[in-house]
Amino acid sequence: MLCDVNTVSGSGDQAGGALWRLDAEQRHLDANVIALGPNRRIDTHTGPDLDVLMLVLSGAGEVEGADGAITAAAGSLIWLPRRSQRSIVAGPDGLRYLTVHPRRPGLSIGTSPG
Repeated sequence: MLCDVNTVSGSGDQAGGALWRLDAEQRHLDANVIALGPNRRIDTHTGPDLDVLMLVLSGAGEVEGADGAITAAAGSLIWLPRRSQRSIVAGPDGLRYLTVHPRRPGLSIGTSPG
């Protein structure tokens, strides 16, 4: 067992940020539980070169992308395609969600081919 999502998705710090992350050394996935306080937002940005699944644990808000805004409420499972533009806005009760995506390769120094 990695965590009890009920303990990280309940009430807590209203400022927001990462409440939990997958720390296992030998893994191929990254996962985080993120909290946004009431009416807080993550401004429009281009996502990484990775597909991301977002599962809303509690609260509600909107996820806006190229196709418009969708309502995100507890139980919503949302696919954020790689390199897509998106913003996330929490509602008046805040928003807590789990993200899962392939692990990003670490930075390394090497020689360039050719």
